[in-house]
Amino acid sequence: MDKQQDVMAILKLYELRRDEKMRAARAWYFSDFAPRSAMDIIKLYRDGEQASAYFRTVTSYWDMASSFVLNGALDEKMFFDSGTEHIFVYAKIAPFLAEIRKLFNEPEYLIHLETLALKVPNIETKIENRKRLYALWTKKEEEISASEGS
Repeated sequence: MDKQQDVMAILKLYELRRDEKMRAARAWYFSDFAPRSAMDIIKLYRDGEQASAYFRTVTSYWDMASSFVLNGALDEKMFFDSGTEHIFVYAKIAPFLAEIRKLFNEPEYLIHLETLALKVPNIETKIENRKRLYALWTKKEEEISASEGS
């Protein structure tokens, strides 16, 4: 694929992120979704139609986009240079993926997202930075005010 086609494909992926339903799902994932265990994620599938849909929308989107890169349909460097949202998505679920895969009996669940994220230079540091960021984003306003007063 030539660079112009890569650019157009990445722009299309960006455009899809702007879809109204995708925006709602991303807003939920970044601000409200705060799993503390694999069971918190499993619970989404059992209990919450909207939360389950949001989770599946975001994670399947980034797993799909990652598969494009891993299969050579998109230039890896250009993809990495164009954004880091996939790292944030991965960071929230990384600690729980092995257990989820075991519980689902699906060893390749979100494997493209994980494989691509782990190729990012300094991924451990980036994951820790994302964890700190989403800890702030998912805190309730009163928790932030209380911690600032300490």
